[in-house]
Amino acid sequence: MPNNKDLPVSPFSPLTIGPLTLRNRFIKSATNEGSAPGGVPSKRLVQFHESMAAGGTGMTTLAYCAVSPDGRTLPNQIVLDRDTQPHLRVLTDAVHRQGAAASAQITHGGCFTFLKPQQAPRPLSSSSGFNKVGLMSGMLRKQAMSEADIQQIADDFVRGARLAREAGFDAVELHMGHGYLLSQFVSPLYNKRRDQYGGNLENRLRFPSLVLRRVLDAVGKDLAVVCKYSITEGARGGHTAEDGAAIAQILEREGAHLLVLSAGMNVESITTMFGSSFPKENRVSSNNPIMAAAMFIQSLTAPKVDFRELYLLEHARKVRAAVKMPLAYLGGAKSLQSIEQVLGEGFDAVTMGRVLIAEPDYVNKLEAGTSRDSICTSCNRCVAMMYTPGGTSCVLGQPGDAQLNAQPAALI
Repeated sequence: MPNNKDLPVSPFSPLTIGPLTLRNRFIKSATNEGSAPGGVPSKRLVQFHESMAAGGTGMTTLAYCAVSPDGRTLPNQIVLDRDTQPHLRVLTDAVHRQGAAASAQITHGGCFTFLKPQQAPRPLSSSSGFNKVGLMSGMLRKQAMSEADIQQIADDFVRGARLAREAGFDAVELHMGHGYLLSQFVSPLYNKRRDQYGGNLENRLRFPSLVLRRVLDAVGKDLAVVCKYSITEGARGGHTAEDGAAIAQILEREGAHLLVLSAGMNVESITTMFGSSFPKENRVSSNNPIMAAAMFIQSLTAPKVDFRELYLLEHARKVRAAVKMPLAYLGGAKSLQSIEQVLGEGFDAVTMGRVLIAEPDYVNKLEAGTSRDSICTSCNRCVAMMYTPGGTSCVLGQPGDAQLNAQPAALI
């Protein structure tokens, strides 16, 4: 008799993460949708995530829900508060009608922000000093968080997680990567502290671990609590994939239900995150001056990188070897062959962004046997589409509906 553990895992089989069971192994990754004008979730945002659910995805992730107004990086981002609850409930209800689960990515930008803080004289971070993002925002200095700040922002994460539960979400994703606040504690590039929150890796994870434990205590019996982090930062002086494996061990010990394995940093190593360079079209198609400036700087500093499927697999394997907990692979899976390879190597789920923006019904096509390879060309132009009136969309299809994007999700 064959050992069931040796049989290949079907991408269409259920997956249990914490208290949540997904209908299959496909997760739509968090990708800023540009569909919350003034911070208000729009009807187009609901349409976007409902299309992911209708297209067969097991769980769709709403990107960047700030846990406080100072946690935003840009003005048109959602803040988890009472005002957004009715709109978010419309979104989760729509996703549930299609049989999928909904996850809220809850986060704080720290010094990675283009907004002047309301509660502090300078943007908060793990350490004080020069703020690289300030070259674009004009805020050239950042402020080290005090113990009181640490406890307050941990409280903010707990409140955000509870509000996500009230809004009908099935999971929350703590963003610990890409250069946002929790990542600024994890990263040796940002964290220069000499107290209990700095120095060795265990200390640098102390604040993110505190947030994780408190969120688990608050909602972990009802919601899946997911952590997304950068396995490798892809920048000189940043942490490596070996560090990424050790980070996973700490998060496993603290009780995370699932890890989403990303990589790279928004400022230092954007090509590590996306697995390929940004084209010239991205720099000229955005009317947003911050986006245009960022893309211009990236064009001068980022190396030319050509896309290849499963571009993070070598790094992710080190994490898989280090922990037993559920892991979601993220990074260039865009064909049935690569999806089956990832699951065959012991990863529990496949997380996709650009592929599902290009083809929201890709999972249904795979299950029906009518498609194997995605139409996505990994051109990265969907990133700049976030700043268009209709929000994030694929350049191979129709742009988002600008009229829907201007209408609040709920009629209040």
